[in-house]
Amino acid sequence: MKKNLDFLNNYYNDIGRISNSIDKNSILKLVLSIKKIRDIKKGRIFFLGVGGSAGNSSHAVNDFRKICQIESYTPLDNVSELTARINDEGWETSLVNWLKISNLSKKDAIFIFSVGGGDIKKKISVNLIEAAKFAKKKKAKVFGVVGKREGYVAEHSDNVIIIPEVNKMYVTPYSESYQAVIWHSIVSHPLLQKNKTKW
Repeated sequence: MKKNLDFLNNYYNDIGRISNSIDKNSILKLVLSIKKIRDIKKGRIFFLGVGGSAGNSSHAVNDFRKICQIESYTPLDNVSELTARINDEGWETSLVNWLKISNLSKKDAIFIFSVGGGDIKKKISVNLIEAAKFAKKKKAKVFGVVGKREGYVAEHSDNVIIIPEVNKMYVTPYSESYQAVIWHSIVSHPLLQKNKTKW
């Protein structure tokens, strides 16, 4: 019993350490960048991720649209198009080709949720890397929340929040959990929130 409780105590102690050490100035800079996209550029935000981060992308679209009145989308909500593109064109271009059809422009931003942030040599999350490259080519902003400092997104974003790595064994659950904590702090920020939540 004690061993099982120790695991939970250690897990939640790690959560506290992340909260205390995460770079709040980086989050504020991201809030200001998003405000500029909405209020000055009249642009859109496209949320991208794979695995658990794909689910977070869908949830974030809801919050940014409903709470902050920012036009937001994710290709991950359209399972028919996504799987057709993967089947016919390949995994690597599945997101970038969707962005092309959506006419991504310099007014817009892509917002990537990822644990590792992509790795070209290891061929991990290449579809996210291709999307980031395309966004740069179009002069769109690249935002991100990632769990690894050395990944592609961390190294090539305009605004990226890096979740402190406090325990190598739990980088994935902590990263995916904190994606939600961070975007909820962004949509709740008084510079961005336009509509109250129900509760």
